[in-house]
Amino acid sequence: MTSYADRIWPLGAQHKLIEIDLRSDTVTHPTPSMQRAMANAELGDDGWGDDQTVNNLQEKVADLLGKESALFVPSGTMANLTSILTHCQRGDEIIVGDQSHIYYYEYGGASSFGGVAYRLLPNAEDGTLDPITVKASIRPDTPRFPRTSLVCLENTHNRCNGAVLSIEYINSIANIAHESGAALHIDSARLFNASISLGIPAKDLVASADSVMFCFSKGLSCPIGSIICGSSSFIEKARIVRNSLGGGMRQVGVIAAAAIVALDEMIERLAEDHANARRLAEGLSLSPEFIIDPARIETNIVIIKLRDGNAQELLNTLAQNGLGASKVDEEHIRMVTHYGIYSQDIDRALKILDASIK
Repeated sequence: MTSYADRIWPLGAQHKLIEIDLRSDTVTHPTPSMQRAMANAELGDDGWGDDQTVNNLQEKVADLLGKESALFVPSGTMANLTSILTHCQRGDEIIVGDQSHIYYYEYGGASSFGGVAYRLLPNAEDGTLDPITVKASIRPDTPRFPRTSLVCLENTHNRCNGAVLSIEYINSIANIAHESGAALHIDSARLFNASISLGIPAKDLVASADSVMFCFSKGLSCPIGSIICGSSSFIEKARIVRNSLGGGMRQVGVIAAAAIVALDEMIERLAEDHANARRLAEGLSLSPEFIIDPARIETNIVIIKLRDGNAQELLNTLAQNGLGASKVDEEHIRMVTHYGIYSQDIDRALKILDASIK
């Protein structure tokens, strides 16, 4: 039987040969200061609410994002699912983009676990949903239709080259949702990439959202964890949902300690990842075998279209030469810059890519 690892990364042991791993920013390892903090963390039992390290983290994040409360969860997928199930009742409907992570990669969890329907709208290349279409898609309040209880945005947008949503756009969608009695949730796994790219405080970007999540285990380089923010009443309900999904943890301060360090030390350095991603995109644009517009690269995700349309073959060759990338579909591959990747690694990656297509 084919293993899960082989289905996700169908190159077998070749992953051990990779020296420059651009498959995702999830491959990052905790920094030395994170490891020290984890080893020395004050621990309690979060099931009883007395792990002071995770309490400190939740208070720190709520203050950072200007929300009343926050809740630490094991993963981004659980953060989104918990948020959806807290906002929605069975038979409700949520509006999501057809390229969104919630719809594309999260196993249909809202339907499977909550009986919540997805109303799909097309994502534009910049990750947005057309506001006019969003407004028209919110169901009338009649007994014949499911209730549109939630609109979901993604910022930055994974499948749209890490595109950033502007504060003006987010506020416009929030207004549309709220005028119709729906809530706004932002899947902001890479929230601080968006904040750094726009030069806008993260709290301003999410001010109009009823709930927001972000991940510690991507660009912030923590080993585990995501967090949900919202009102105190929302988080109180979300805690019950999280626990019912198996997300209640005990001495969780051992990983929350790394997240506190990440907030103090890892946000500003995201600009380096953005610069490296643009460097990569500009180098790739010089090859006739790759189709990419460097101007579209706003953060740390670079998606390339291949003229020959054979993504898996190229990934095999790259891995054999020490470079890790990931497959989007048969015509596209993705590379993500992150902590531990430097400008010289980008230059070497470009040489490997150039050699691999000749």
